[in-house]
Amino acid sequence: MKIAVAGTGYVGLSMATLLSQNNEVVALDIIPEKVDMINKKISPIKDKEIEKFFQTKKLNLRATLDYKEAFDKAEFIIISTPTNYDEELNYFDTSSVEDIIQKVKSMNIETTMIIKSTIPVGFTEKIKKKYNIDNIIFSPEFLREGKALYDNLYPSRIIIGEKSKRAEKFANLLKEGAIKKDIIIKYMGNTEAEAVKLFANTYLALRVSYFNELDTYAELKGLDTKSIIEGVGLDPRIGTHYNNPSFGYGGYCLPKDTKQLLANFEDVPQNIIRAIVRANKTRKSHIANMVMQRNPKIVGIYRLTMKTGSDNYRSSAIQGIIEKLKEENVEIIIYEPTLNENIFLDCKVIKDLDEFCKKSDVILANRVEEKIKGYQDKVYTRDLFSKD
Repeated sequence: MKIAVAGTGYVGLSMATLLSQNNEVVALDIIPEKVDMINKKISPIKDKEIEKFFQTKKLNLRATLDYKEAFDKAEFIIISTPTNYDEELNYFDTSSVEDIIQKVKSMNIETTMIIKSTIPVGFTEKIKKKYNIDNIIFSPEFLREGKALYDNLYPSRIIIGEKSKRAEKFANLLKEGAIKKDIIIKYMGNTEAEAVKLFANTYLALRVSYFNELDTYAELKGLDTKSIIEGVGLDPRIGTHYNNPSFGYGGYCLPKDTKQLLANFEDVPQNIIRAIVRANKTRKSHIANMVMQRNPKIVGIYRLTMKTGSDNYRSSAIQGIIEKLKEENVEIIIYEPTLNENIFLDCKVIKDLDEFCKKSDVILANRVEEKIKGYQDKVYTRDLFSKD
Protein backbone atom coordinates (compact mmCIF):
# COMPACT_ATOMS: atom_id res chain seq x y z
CA MET A 1 0.00 0.00 0.00
CA LYS A 2 0.99 3.64 -0.26
CA ILE A 3 1.88 5.41 2.98
CA ALA A 4 2.77 9.09 3.37
CA VAL A 5 5.00 10.45 6.13
CA ALA A 6 4.87 14.19 6.88
CA GLY A 7 8.10 15.35 8.52
CA THR A 8 11.49 13.66 8.25
CA GLY A 9 13.09 14.13 11.65
CA TYR A 10 14.02 11.18 13.87
CA VAL A 11 10.43 9.94 14.09
CA GLY A 12 9.38 10.48 10.49
CA LEU A 13 12.51 9.22 8.79
CA SER A 14 12.73 6.10 10.96
CA MET A 15 9.03 5.40 10.26
CA ALA A 16 9.51 5.96 6.53
CA THR A 17 12.54 3.65 6.46
CA LEU A 18 10.79 0.93 8.47
CA LEU A 19 7.61 0.92 6.38
CA SER A 20 9.30 1.28 2.98
CA GLN A 21 10.68 -2.24 3.35
CA ASN A 22 7.24 -3.60 2.46
CA ASN A 23 5.22 -0.60 1.19
CA GLU A 24 5.44 2.40 -1.10
CA VAL A 25 6.36 5.34 1.15
CA VAL A 26 6.43 9.01 0.17
CA ALA A 27 8.08 11.34 2.69
CA LEU A 28 7.05 14.99 2.79
CA ASP A 29 9.27 17.78 4.06
CA ILE A 30 9.54 21.54 3.61
CA ILE A 31 13.36 21.61 3.39
CA PRO A 32 14.62 20.99 -0.18
CA GLU A 33 18.06 19.83 0.99
CA LYS A 34 16.55 17.06 3.11
CA VAL A 35 14.30 15.91 0.27
CA ASP A 36 17.29 15.78 -2.10
CA MET A 37 19.37 13.80 0.39
CA ILE A 38 16.63 11.21 0.96
CA ASN A 39 16.13 10.79 -2.80
CA LYS A 40 19.88 10.21 -3.13
CA LYS A 41 19.67 7.63 -0.31
CA ILE A 42 21.67 9.82 2.08
CA SER A 43 20.30 10.12 5.61
CA PRO A 44 19.85 13.77 6.67
CA ILE A 45 20.12 12.72 10.34
CA LYS A 46 22.78 10.76 12.20
CA ASP A 47 21.37 7.28 12.80
CA LYS A 48 23.50 4.19 12.22
CA GLU A 49 20.63 1.88 11.27
CA ILE A 50 18.98 4.38 8.89
CA GLU A 51 22.33 4.98 7.18
CA LYS A 52 22.88 1.22 6.87
CA PHE A 53 19.36 0.59 5.50
CA PHE A 54 19.78 3.39 2.95
CA GLN A 55 22.98 1.75 1.70
CA THR A 56 22.03 -1.93 1.82
CA LYS A 57 18.23 -2.36 1.67
CA LYS A 58 15.89 -2.11 -1.29
CA LEU A 59 13.55 0.54 0.07
CA ASN A 60 10.48 1.77 -1.82
CA LEU A 61 11.00 5.30 -0.52
CA ARG A 62 11.04 8.71 -2.12
CA ALA A 63 10.71 12.25 -0.79
CA THR A 64 8.86 15.31 -2.05
CA LEU A 65 8.06 18.94 -1.24
CA ASP A 66 4.55 18.55 -2.72
CA TYR A 67 1.95 17.50 -0.15
CA LYS A 68 -0.61 16.56 -2.80
CA GLU A 69 1.84 14.18 -4.42
CA ALA A 70 2.62 12.65 -1.03
CA PHE A 71 -0.96 12.31 0.24
CA ASP A 72 -2.82 11.28 -2.92
CA LYS A 73 -3.99 7.63 -2.68
CA ALA A 74 -2.16 7.11 0.62
CA GLU A 75 -4.01 4.68 2.89
CA PHE A 76 -2.21 6.04 5.95
CA ILE A 77 -0.68 9.49 6.46
CA ILE A 78 1.75 9.59 9.37
CA ILE A 79 2.15 13.04 10.92
CA SER A 80 5.56 13.46 12.52
CA THR A 81 6.09 17.20 12.27
CA PRO A 82 7.84 19.10 15.11
CA THR A 83 5.86 20.43 18.07
CA ASN A 84 7.22 22.50 20.91
CA TYR A 85 6.17 23.86 24.28
CA ASP A 86 5.80 27.63 24.44
CA GLU A 87 6.71 28.63 28.01
CA GLU A 88 5.49 32.23 27.64
CA LEU A 89 2.04 31.22 26.40
CA ASN A 90 2.00 28.01 28.50
CA TYR A 91 0.83 25.75 25.68
CA PHE A 92 2.12 23.21 23.19
CA ASP A 93 2.58 24.65 19.69
CA THR A 94 0.81 22.09 17.52
CA SER A 95 0.43 24.36 14.47
CA SER A 96 2.55 22.09 12.23
CA VAL A 97 0.28 19.13 13.02
CA GLU A 98 -2.88 21.14 12.35
CA ASP A 99 -1.40 22.39 9.09
CA ILE A 100 -1.08 18.81 7.82
CA ILE A 101 -4.59 17.93 9.03
CA GLN A 102 -6.02 20.93 7.17
CA LYS A 103 -4.17 19.97 3.98
CA VAL A 104 -5.48 16.40 4.15
CA LYS A 105 -9.03 17.62 4.82
CA SER A 106 -8.86 20.02 1.85
CA MET A 107 -7.99 17.14 -0.48
CA ASN A 108 -11.17 15.23 0.46
CA ILE A 109 -9.45 11.83 0.28
CA GLU A 110 -10.11 8.47 1.89
CA THR A 111 -7.23 8.02 4.31
CA THR A 112 -6.39 7.56 7.99
CA MET A 113 -4.08 10.04 9.67
CA ILE A 114 -1.75 8.74 12.40
CA ILE A 115 -0.29 11.41 14.67
CA LYS A 116 3.22 10.51 15.84
CA SER A 117 4.16 14.05 16.94
CA THR A 118 4.08 14.74 20.68
CA ILE A 119 0.85 16.54 21.58
CA PRO A 120 -1.05 17.59 24.74
CA VAL A 121 -3.40 15.19 26.48
CA GLY A 122 -6.83 15.53 24.85
CA PHE A 123 -5.56 17.01 21.57
CA THR A 124 -6.71 14.27 19.17
CA GLU A 125 -10.32 14.18 20.36
CA LYS A 126 -10.42 17.98 20.43
CA ILE A 127 -9.10 18.20 16.85
CA LYS A 128 -11.62 15.61 15.62
CA LYS A 129 -14.43 17.83 16.89
CA LYS A 130 -12.83 21.05 15.62
CA TYR A 131 -12.55 19.80 12.03
CA ASN A 132 -15.53 17.42 12.19
CA ILE A 133 -13.40 14.41 11.19
CA ASP A 134 -13.00 10.88 12.49
CA ASN A 135 -10.10 9.62 10.37
CA ILE A 136 -7.37 10.39 12.88
CA ILE A 137 -5.54 8.27 15.50
CA PHE A 138 -2.74 9.03 17.94
CA SER A 139 0.10 6.52 18.24
CA PRO A 140 3.04 7.57 20.45
CA GLU A 141 6.67 6.85 19.59
CA PHE A 142 9.34 5.87 22.08
CA LEU A 143 12.59 6.48 20.23
CA ARG A 144 16.11 7.47 21.21
CA GLU A 145 18.16 10.01 19.26
CA GLY A 146 20.64 8.19 17.04
CA LYS A 147 18.80 4.89 17.57
CA ALA A 148 15.40 5.77 16.15
CA LEU A 149 15.24 3.03 13.51
CA TYR A 150 16.73 0.48 15.92
CA ASP A 151 13.92 1.26 18.38
CA ASN A 152 11.37 0.71 15.60
CA LEU A 153 13.00 -2.57 14.61
CA TYR A 154 13.04 -3.72 18.25
CA PRO A 155 10.15 -1.78 19.83
CA SER A 156 9.52 -1.91 23.58
CA ARG A 157 5.79 -1.77 22.75
CA ILE A 158 3.37 -0.51 20.12
CA ILE A 159 0.55 1.69 21.40
CA ILE A 160 -2.40 2.72 19.22
CA GLY A 161 -5.02 5.20 20.38
CA GLU A 162 -8.02 3.37 18.97
CA LYS A 163 -9.64 -0.07 19.10
CA SER A 164 -10.63 -0.74 15.50
CA LYS A 165 -9.79 -2.66 12.32
CA ARG A 166 -7.82 0.28 10.92
CA ALA A 167 -5.86 0.54 14.19
CA GLU A 168 -5.00 -3.16 13.96
CA LYS A 169 -3.99 -2.72 10.32
CA PHE A 170 -1.56 0.07 11.19
CA ALA A 171 -0.13 -1.85 14.17
CA ASN A 172 0.47 -4.84 11.91
CA LEU A 173 2.37 -2.63 9.43
CA LEU A 174 4.74 -1.62 12.23
CA LYS A 175 5.04 -5.22 13.39
CA GLU A 176 5.70 -6.43 9.83
CA GLY A 177 8.64 -4.03 9.44
CA ALA A 178 10.20 -4.92 12.80
CA ILE A 179 12.81 -7.59 13.48
CA LYS A 180 11.65 -8.31 17.03
CA LYS A 181 8.99 -11.03 17.06
CA ASP A 182 7.15 -10.92 20.38
CA ILE A 183 5.98 -7.30 20.35
CA ILE A 184 3.39 -6.15 22.87
CA ILE A 185 0.61 -4.22 21.10
CA LYS A 186 -1.78 -2.23 23.26
CA TYR A 187 -4.95 -0.56 22.02
CA MET A 188 -6.61 2.20 24.06
CA GLY A 189 -8.31 5.56 23.65
CA ASN A 190 -6.49 8.45 21.98
CA THR A 191 -6.40 10.49 25.17
CA GLU A 192 -4.98 7.59 27.19
CA ALA A 193 -2.31 7.06 24.51
CA GLU A 194 -1.38 10.76 24.71
CA ALA A 195 -1.07 10.45 28.50
CA VAL A 196 1.17 7.37 28.14
CA LYS A 197 3.62 9.39 26.05
CA LEU A 198 3.88 12.34 28.44
CA PHE A 199 3.94 10.26 31.63
CA ALA A 200 6.58 7.88 30.23
CA ASN A 201 8.92 10.72 29.24
CA THR A 202 8.35 12.55 32.51
CA TYR A 203 9.26 9.40 34.45
CA LEU A 204 12.52 9.20 32.47
CA ALA A 205 13.17 12.86 33.31
CA LEU A 206 12.46 12.01 36.96
CA ARG A 207 15.04 9.23 36.87
CA VAL A 208 17.65 11.49 35.30
CA SER A 209 16.93 14.17 37.91
CA TYR A 210 17.04 11.67 40.78
CA PHE A 211 20.53 10.39 39.97
CA ASN A 212 21.70 13.93 39.24
CA GLU A 213 20.55 15.07 42.68
CA LEU A 214 22.20 12.03 44.27
CA ASP A 215 25.38 13.10 42.46
CA THR A 216 25.04 16.74 43.61
CA TYR A 217 24.75 15.56 47.22
CA ALA A 218 27.76 13.25 46.96
CA GLU A 219 29.89 15.86 45.17
CA LEU A 220 29.24 18.57 47.77
CA LYS A 221 29.70 16.15 50.69
CA GLY A 222 32.93 14.71 49.28
CA LEU A 223 31.47 11.22 48.76
CA ASP A 224 32.07 8.65 46.00
CA THR A 225 29.00 9.03 43.76
CA LYS A 226 29.80 5.92 41.72
CA SER A 227 29.87 3.63 44.77
CA ILE A 228 26.54 5.00 46.00
CA ILE A 229 24.83 4.60 42.62
CA GLU A 230 26.19 1.07 42.21
CA GLY A 231 24.95 0.15 45.69
CA VAL A 232 21.51 1.65 45.04
CA GLY A 233 21.25 -0.06 41.64
CA LEU A 234 21.82 -3.53 43.10
CA ASP A 235 18.20 -3.41 44.24
CA PRO A 236 16.48 -5.19 41.31
CA ARG A 237 13.48 -2.89 41.67
CA ILE A 238 15.77 0.04 40.81
CA GLY A 239 18.37 -1.52 38.50
CA THR A 240 21.52 -0.13 36.88
CA HIS A 241 19.98 1.47 33.78
CA TYR A 242 19.56 5.19 33.05
CA ASN A 243 21.69 6.08 36.07
CA ASN A 244 24.73 7.97 34.72
CA PRO A 245 24.87 11.53 36.10
CA SER A 246 24.73 14.34 33.56
CA PHE A 247 24.37 18.09 33.23
CA GLY A 248 20.57 17.67 33.04
CA TYR A 249 17.96 16.23 30.72
CA GLY A 250 17.55 17.82 27.29
CA GLY A 251 16.86 16.99 23.65
CA TYR A 252 13.68 16.87 21.59
CA CYS A 253 11.32 15.32 24.12
CA LEU A 254 12.01 15.46 27.84
CA PRO A 255 12.10 19.26 28.44
CA LYS A 256 8.93 20.01 26.48
CA ASP A 257 7.03 16.89 27.57
CA THR A 258 7.60 17.50 31.28
CA LYS A 259 6.43 21.11 30.94
CA GLN A 260 3.40 20.08 28.90
CA LEU A 261 2.43 17.45 31.48
CA LEU A 262 2.78 20.06 34.22
CA ALA A 263 0.45 22.34 32.24
CA ASN A 264 -2.03 19.45 31.92
CA PHE A 265 -1.99 19.18 35.74
CA GLU A 266 -3.28 22.76 36.05
CA ASP A 267 -6.45 21.77 37.94
CA VAL A 268 -5.09 18.52 39.46
CA PRO A 269 -3.22 18.28 42.81
CA GLN A 270 0.48 17.43 42.34
CA ASN A 271 3.96 18.00 43.74
CA ILE A 272 6.27 15.63 41.86
CA ILE A 273 5.70 16.89 38.29
CA ARG A 274 6.58 20.48 39.19
CA ALA A 275 9.65 19.27 41.09
CA ILE A 276 10.90 17.39 38.01
CA VAL A 277 10.77 20.57 35.93
CA ARG A 278 12.47 22.63 38.65
CA ALA A 279 15.14 19.98 39.33
CA ASN A 280 16.61 20.42 35.86
CA LYS A 281 17.13 24.16 36.41
CA THR A 282 18.69 23.49 39.81
CA ARG A 283 21.11 20.97 38.31
CA LYS A 284 22.29 23.42 35.64
CA SER A 285 22.90 26.08 38.32
CA HIS A 286 24.92 23.58 40.38
CA ILE A 287 27.12 22.63 37.41
CA ALA A 288 27.77 26.31 36.62
CA ASN A 289 28.66 26.97 40.29
CA MET A 290 31.12 24.07 40.39
CA VAL A 291 32.83 25.35 37.24
CA MET A 292 33.11 28.87 38.68
CA GLN A 293 34.81 27.51 41.81
CA ARG A 294 37.82 26.77 39.59
CA ASN A 295 38.09 30.51 38.78
CA PRO A 296 38.45 30.02 35.03
CA LYS A 297 39.03 32.87 32.59
CA ILE A 298 38.04 30.75 29.59
CA VAL A 299 35.55 27.86 29.77
CA GLY A 300 35.52 25.42 26.88
CA ILE A 301 32.27 23.62 26.03
CA TYR A 302 33.11 20.21 24.60
CA ARG A 303 30.13 19.31 22.41
CA LEU A 304 26.66 20.83 22.38
CA THR A 305 25.29 17.36 21.64
CA MET A 306 24.79 15.66 24.98
CA LYS A 307 24.58 12.04 23.85
CA THR A 308 27.31 9.94 22.30
CA GLY A 309 26.52 9.27 18.63
CA SER A 310 23.92 12.04 18.33
CA ASP A 311 24.00 15.11 16.09
CA ASN A 312 21.13 16.84 17.86
CA TYR A 313 21.66 19.66 20.36
CA ARG A 314 18.14 21.06 20.41
CA SER A 315 17.33 22.14 23.99
CA SER A 316 20.50 20.44 25.25
CA ALA A 317 21.16 21.09 28.95
CA ILE A 318 24.57 22.58 28.21
CA GLN A 319 22.92 25.60 26.59
CA GLY A 320 21.28 26.52 29.90
CA ILE A 321 24.67 26.20 31.60
CA ILE A 322 26.27 28.43 28.97
CA GLU A 323 23.69 31.15 29.75
CA LYS A 324 24.44 30.88 33.48
CA LEU A 325 28.21 31.09 32.90
CA LYS A 326 27.76 34.13 30.66
CA GLU A 327 26.12 35.89 33.62
CA GLU A 328 29.47 35.45 35.42
CA ASN A 329 31.26 37.31 32.58
CA VAL A 330 33.42 34.29 31.74
CA GLU A 331 34.70 33.90 28.18
CA ILE A 332 33.19 30.79 26.62
CA ILE A 333 34.47 28.86 23.61
CA ILE A 334 32.77 25.88 21.97
CA TYR A 335 34.00 22.77 20.20
CA GLU A 336 31.19 21.20 18.18
CA PRO A 337 32.18 19.53 14.87
CA THR A 338 28.57 19.41 13.63
CA LEU A 339 28.35 23.23 13.68
CA ASN A 340 29.10 25.18 10.51
CA GLU A 341 28.84 28.57 12.22
CA ASN A 342 31.77 30.38 13.83
CA ILE A 343 29.56 31.88 16.55
CA PHE A 344 26.91 30.13 18.66
CA LEU A 345 24.98 31.83 21.51
CA ASP A 346 27.45 34.73 21.09
CA CYS A 347 30.31 32.34 21.87
CA LYS A 348 33.28 31.63 19.59
CA VAL A 349 33.27 28.20 17.92
CA ILE A 350 36.74 26.67 17.54
CA LYS A 351 37.08 23.94 14.92
CA ASP A 352 40.53 22.64 15.94
CA LEU A 353 40.30 20.35 19.00
CA ASP A 354 43.88 20.86 20.23
CA GLU A 355 43.54 24.64 19.96
CA PHE A 356 40.24 24.45 21.84
CA CYS A 357 41.70 22.32 24.64
CA LYS A 358 44.83 24.44 25.03
CA LYS A 359 42.86 27.71 25.23
CA SER A 360 40.37 26.37 27.81
CA ASP A 361 41.04 26.70 31.54
CA VAL A 362 38.15 24.32 32.19
CA ILE A 363 36.67 21.91 29.64
CA LEU A 364 33.02 21.19 30.32
CA ALA A 365 32.09 17.73 28.96
CA ASN A 366 28.76 16.03 29.58
CA ARG A 367 30.21 12.78 28.20
CA VAL A 368 33.96 12.12 28.10
CA GLU A 369 35.33 10.79 24.83
CA GLU A 370 38.78 9.42 24.03
CA LYS A 371 39.65 12.61 22.13
CA ILE A 372 39.93 14.74 25.29
CA LYS A 373 41.38 12.22 27.74
CA GLY A 374 44.83 13.76 27.21
CA TYR A 375 43.48 16.95 28.85
CA GLN A 376 41.90 15.18 31.83
CA ASP A 377 43.26 17.73 34.33
CA LYS A 378 41.16 20.44 32.68
CA VAL A 379 37.96 18.41 32.22
CA TYR A 380 34.93 18.90 34.45
CA THR A 381 32.35 16.15 33.94
CA ARG A 382 29.89 14.06 35.90
CA ASP A 383 30.19 11.12 33.47
CA LEU A 384 30.93 8.18 35.79
CA PHE A 385 29.98 5.14 33.73
CA SER A 386 30.98 6.18 30.17
CA LYS A 387 27.45 5.54 28.92
CA ASP A 388 24.38 7.61 28.10
